[in-house]
Amino acid sequence: MRRLVLLVALLALLGGCSSGASSSGSATAKSGQTAIFAVAQRHPAPKLAGELLEGGSYDLSQHRGEVVVVNFWASWCGPCRAEAPELAAVAEATKDQRVSFVGIDIRDDRDKAKAFVERYGLTYPSLFDPAGSTALDFAKVPPTAIPSTLIVDRQGRIAALYTRALVREDLESAVRKVAAE
Repeated sequence: MRRLVLLVALLALLGGCSSGASSSGSATAKSGQTAIFAVAQRHPAPKLAGELLEGGSYDLSQHRGEVVVVNFWASWCGPCRAEAPELAAVAEATKDQRVSFVGIDIRDDRDKAKAFVERYGLTYPSLFDPAGSTALDFAKVPPTAIPSTLIVDRQGRIAALYTRALVREDLESAVRKVAAE
């Protein structure tokens, strides 16, 4: 029942994502939330594994010891298009600090998602989740909007959740702080 309630809430919020290219067109992008968790308040990230957009598979558990940035996105989402270059820049700037990125492409068409990845030069992998069911596993720290971004610390715990489009400065600062722990 709890999964059903979370799914309904997620779908309702996803419906608010703008399909325009500007991040200012979406109430979700403007009014999103930020949650930074103290070490003692962090919940373990749920199991995150699945098929990658380009083929192959991904398993978060294989990245223990790294900081992992998890970004929920879709090619039809205007705020996602606005933040994609920002995420790509942070991924490049922090890779030497044992930071990795993974996207989760939800409610999308595979070909459109691949075109999005190519257009924005995203070099990190993305899970292909057309049903959007991956978000349901994040019940304790739910990504309730698209885009949403989580930072998972080196011990596999959720250190931060953003339910809004991000700019480089905000994300890079948070990622570097978690990486320095």
